[in-house]
Amino acid sequence: MTTIDRRAFLESATAIAAVAALGPRPAAAAGGMKKALYVSMLPEKLGYRERFQLALDVGFEGIEIGTITDPKMAEEIRDAAAKTGLKIHSVMNADHWKYPLSSADPAVVSKSVAGMEASLRNAKLWGCDSVLLVPAVVNPQTSYKDAWTRSQKVVKERILPLAQELKVVIGMEEVWNKFLLSPLEMAQYVDEFASPWVKAYLDVGNMVFYGYPQDWARTLGKRIHRVHLKDFKLDRGGGKFEWKNIGEGDVDWPEVRKAFSEIGYDGWVTTEIEGGDAAYLKDVVARFDRFLAGQKPVAA
Repeated sequence: MTTIDRRAFLESATAIAAVAALGPRPAAAAGGMKKALYVSMLPEKLGYRERFQLALDVGFEGIEIGTITDPKMAEEIRDAAAKTGLKIHSVMNADHWKYPLSSADPAVVSKSVAGMEASLRNAKLWGCDSVLLVPAVVNPQTSYKDAWTRSQKVVKERILPLAQELKVVIGMEEVWNKFLLSPLEMAQYVDEFASPWVKAYLDVGNMVFYGYPQDWARTLGKRIHRVHLKDFKLDRGGGKFEWKNIGEGDVDWPEVRKAFSEIGYDGWVTTEIEGGDAAYLKDVVARFDRFLAGQKPVAA
């Protein structure tokens, strides 16, 4: 960090010291997880170079970017990362909801494939090795079985060859698409590709409706390529729910951290929550550091 206030420094120092209290960790996790944020958390009024510098200044090491189809903008993003030193570690594919791979309409599928091709080429340009993909959407027109078979066929035949050529991993994410509703299904779905270029992208908040992120982490294990962090608050009695800042919802953060330590996960972890100014982002980093230290993200 190049700018940090005394309180944030003390909190970070405490978090770092507390990591030792977690006890022995698997060798694969010795390097420690790396902190990133999604680009939408940074002020849009700033240029990419200024946004990236802000991310570094408050304590992030990397960033995830959505699909960019404008070549000039893609080059601007690449140059901003090179000049600031902020690592672009992943691309979030943009067209998998509007044009699902599981559609029965060939034209829709072709548009989805084109979106993934753009995302994979973004990743290559930006020097990262990950693209997030929501592989299918179950709806009244698409059964669960069809979503499974159609999406796998398209990925295997039309997307995976390019991913392998560019050496970019496709990270499959479960995100309220009524598909891959358990970690066992996600594990099977990924395993059936039998490819090192298809893995899982775990979002800690997405399954809180019907599961536990620590269970997903332990079940998926080495299949996990990237992680999203956000919290989720569910009022079952009142029928209300809302996305929350890290530590303000129902996620058991110390248990999630323990699960990541057990499986030896030491990759990129990206906050995907509401954005804000420098003071807000510094607080997010402090919460992130407490999580990494095995503590509750919100200080008592």
